[in-house]
Amino acid sequence: MNTKHEAKSVLSTKQPSADAAMPPHARPGDGDAVRNSPRRRPLFDRAILKSAIRASFVKLHPRHQLRNPVMFIVEVGSVLTTLLFLQAALGRGEASAAFTGAIAAWLWFTVLFANFAEAMAEGRGKAQAEALRRTKKETLARRIRQPVPPTESERVSASEMVPSTLLQRDEVVLVNAGEIIPADGDVIEGVASVDESAVTGESAPVVRESGGDRSAVTGGTRVISDYLLIRVSSNPGEGFLDRMISMVEGAKRQKTPNEIALDILLAALTIVFLLVCVTILPFSIYSAKAVGQGSPVSITVLVALLVCLIPTTIGGLLSAIGIAGMDRMIQANVIAMSGRAVEAAGDVDTLLLDKTGTITLGNRQATEFIPADGVRVEELADAAQLASLADETPEGRSIVVLAKQKHGLRGRHVEKMHAQFVPFTAQSRMSGVDLNGTQIRKGAADAVQRFVESRQGRLSAAVRTCVDDIANQGGTPLVVASATNGKARVLGVVHLKDIVKGGIRERFAQLRRMGIKTIMITGDNPLTAASIAAEAGVDDYLAEATPEAKLNLIRENQAGGRLVAMCGDGTNDAPALAQADVAVAMNTGTQAAKEAGNMVDLDSNPTKLIEVVEIGKQLLMTRGALTTFSLANDVSKYFAIIPAAFVATYPALNKLNIMKLATPQSAILSAVIFNALIIIALIPLALRGVRYKAAKAPALLRRNILIYGVGGLIAPFIGIKLIDLTLVVFGLA
Repeated sequence: MNTKHEAKSVLSTKQPSADAAMPPHARPGDGDAVRNSPRRRPLFDRAILKSAIRASFVKLHPRHQLRNPVMFIVEVGSVLTTLLFLQAALGRGEASAAFTGAIAAWLWFTVLFANFAEAMAEGRGKAQAEALRRTKKETLARRIRQPVPPTESERVSASEMVPSTLLQRDEVVLVNAGEIIPADGDVIEGVASVDESAVTGESAPVVRESGGDRSAVTGGTRVISDYLLIRVSSNPGEGFLDRMISMVEGAKRQKTPNEIALDILLAALTIVFLLVCVTILPFSIYSAKAVGQGSPVSITVLVALLVCLIPTTIGGLLSAIGIAGMDRMIQANVIAMSGRAVEAAGDVDTLLLDKTGTITLGNRQATEFIPADGVRVEELADAAQLASLADETPEGRSIVVLAKQKHGLRGRHVEKMHAQFVPFTAQSRMSGVDLNGTQIRKGAADAVQRFVESRQGRLSAAVRTCVDDIANQGGTPLVVASATNGKARVLGVVHLKDIVKGGIRERFAQLRRMGIKTIMITGDNPLTAASIAAEAGVDDYLAEATPEAKLNLIRENQAGGRLVAMCGDGTNDAPALAQADVAVAMNTGTQAAKEAGNMVDLDSNPTKLIEVVEIGKQLLMTRGALTTFSLANDVSKYFAIIPAAFVATYPALNKLNIMKLATPQSAILSAVIFNALIIIALIPLALRGVRYKAAKAPALLRRNILIYGVGGLIAPFIGIKLIDLTLVVFGLA
């Protein structure tokens, strides 16, 4: 029985893994890049703030405002009231110049504050894009004419140095240690450590090699050891870094279906209120003449009324909310290829999670020493530890640690003991140590059986039963034996187990509270899969998974009306990634996986899928909460502005002045000022997002209605009254 443990040993003797040599907290995929990423910025960076203020004025151009019907109406109203102010300043106005001028100024502030919110969101993305752009340098590439010569000397003669911007898809380049990888591609020969900090923010190097799921490399990263022969996978301007820059700065951000639907609703409400305000003027004139008293409503007041009636708050913040959602994804080191993907993440109700590296640690750990008959467990632990002292694989190190923790056996220096380490080979399928005339071996059961039988020993029935039991439980049995003076005996078995990650069960319980079903995908047999699924607390599992089985599972869930998210890194994951609603491809994965997914995790951390779902839900919650707040605000503002607007025509409406505002002019101006200030007050919430708490949709809905619905009704009463009192104090009422 060949084991992955022994397969890893031979790799460690020939090519030490950069990942294995790092402490656990520094390895890629542990989320450190998220915390250490240079792209994480404070909410109000001074440079971004200055840029956003300038952009707020640039965005006043009607061509930009036309994209947002609500704010376009406000800008038209600002222009109209400005003209009325100039007319009033010349003594021919329908209202006082001071009142008209104040209304015009605060309407302009309303448009500028909305522009500022969008510019702040865009500015954060552009700053991150600029940091990425600085890492994108034109370099010289060693292009090799095809077919690729087999020897190094022939490759040198067949190569030419060209600018990286001239490289085309399917061309082959050679990159040596210390050189920049000129373009995205797949490694077709070689194994090397690569510094990807320019892209991921993670300082620890990663290993890239031909074949398997770690063959993809990104242009702009640096080879720090050995060499790589790379087949270019993208044309100039189409590389991963180029796409990252476009997505980060929002240049290609398209509105999502929910945004478009909300835009249509806001436009419809704006048109309705516009028609209402247009028809009010002739009715007001007619009423004043028919009654013979009062005066018609002024155009300035009608414009103020319209601006307070239409949903300016959410209209001014909607774009910023969408951009900020993608920005939060970037702060998590996930590049979303579209806003639709971020939004879909918020609606996901089924998560497909790979077992190895996501639910379990991926590296099997020694959990138990099971001695053979007549052997003390301390003797087995001592022998297993001696055989593992020079074994740098995670499994080997875990045996040393387990012997120390359970039996107080400290690691010893093999060199000082004049011992000879015996590395794993594909032929022997064992490793061990020769010490003081004693040969100690650990490895697969059949390999150790041959070792002991060749030295007058045997594998007992009890040990065979133990090996079978461990295998049936999904573990890996390593048999330990020793031989002295040509006679061998079996000491026992070490149980290696794929350990479920700490805290993962609680995370799945959290997802269950959110109404999300979790499904574990594994290539293990059903018995092993069931055991790990029960320990991890997932809702379901797919055992002996094949690419076809994954694809069928996704389609079955989608046919039942569910939105499915999954992550993957290999070419065999590409069909399922293409089918999933939210597909997170690992940055360490193949180009096929990256192209099939609609998100790329720069940290290559499969558990990031849970964070992606939370960010998506936070985006939807933020948009819903601020929409609720905006509409509730409008209802409250009616009590301030409608009585004040028509009291001159219909004096009886003064009874609706429940806030006891000082004068009609003060009431109208207070409502307009509050309408402008509430936008600037909500910008931090739009950029940061509503605080997310795991709960089911009905509970979240009740919470948001209570906070943002009821709060939205109450806030204008308090705010408008305070502004009115301030105007009275300063004699501006």
